[in-house]
Amino acid sequence: MKLKCIAVDDEPLALQLVCKYIEQTSFLELIGQFSSAIEALGFINQHEVQLIFMDIQMPDLSGMELARVLDGKKDSDQTRIIFATAYHQFAIEGYKVDALDYLLKPYSYEDFLNAATKAYNYFERKSRSQVIGSAKTEQPLDYIFLKVEYQLVKVMLDDITHVEAYKDYVKVHLRSKSSPLLSLTTLKNMEELLPEGKFMRIHRSFIISLDHIESVSKNSVHIGNHEISIGENYKEAFLAFMSRWMS
Repeated sequence: MKLKCIAVDDEPLALQLVCKYIEQTSFLELIGQFSSAIEALGFINQHEVQLIFMDIQMPDLSGMELARVLDGKKDSDQTRIIFATAYHQFAIEGYKVDALDYLLKPYSYEDFLNAATKAYNYFERKSRSQVIGSAKTEQPLDYIFLKVEYQLVKVMLDDITHVEAYKDYVKVHLRSKSSPLLSLTTLKNMEELLPEGKFMRIHRSFIISLDHIESVSKNSVHIGNHEISIGENYKEAFLAFMSRWMS
């Protein structure tokens, strides 16, 4: 899936930079760039635009005013905004119009990619819920996308054995690879992303695949060559899951 994007900024250098970032990001497609919010609005009314990277302070019509116009449309959830501005005091106002994220100028490509990935995950979840809700025969998706370095990598759920917290990253251990994938996210985000019933958090630093458990001892779970401790705060839920085989 590629998100159809436009960039709106009255500063030529800022517009050039955000367009460059969009074009070097594999899951984004730049379909328009504008130095005026009025021009951008005309384009949005005639084309499908999923994501707008937009400055706030612009003449004639500000980015915040354009956001309010879009927020009043029936299908406002089809178009999301990521603001970019040099003034941090606009952050709270930006979230009032349900901006997806906020980039403070000057921002790096890593900052941009974090915001873009948030947008991608938003539309991926939205698409997934629509598919599951509209077709009774459809099954939940059997894969997720993870940000690895500067790209999104498709990972099959059945391939994941366990996930380990590692500083500001997580290590995603796979059956198919000898080395784990290193993804810039949190274990909490992974816990929300992975489906219940197939994965369980058993320690503040570990989520395991229930399908890949090989054995369980008093205080640990064995998956391949890994022995993973069961944390005290997670023991009750895990024992409840195991109780069906312990009677």
